Amino acid sequence: MVIKVYIASSTGSVAVKKHQQAVVGFLEANRINFQEVDITMMEEQRLWMYQNIPRDKRPEKGNPLPPQIFNEDRYCGDYEDFFQSKESNTVFAFLGLSSQPSVKDSEA
Repeated sequence: MVIKVYIASSTGSVAVKKHQQAVVGFLEANRINFQEVDITMMEEQRLWMYQNIPRDKRPEKGNPLPPQIFNEDRYCGDYEDFFQSKESNTVFAFLGLSSQPSVKDSEA
């Protein structure tokens, strides 16, 4: 299973940049394998992301903003969902992962 974080490398929004950095930083700090997918460079990836976000999670106007998080093809959520799971200490469940990788596993 690969966690995919859909980001926009060239965005004028400071909030989007901070949200992307928060998600990526958390995944790196917790040694969670993930892949960044830059939707500004790959049109087909951007369209795939838009099409695979559930209707009830799409904004009324405009397109969903990055970061958007998937576990393979399963939608996990956006930054707000990630933040809420972090606050309630349920990030691994949010990401669809069984548990936090142990230090032994990641050093092996």
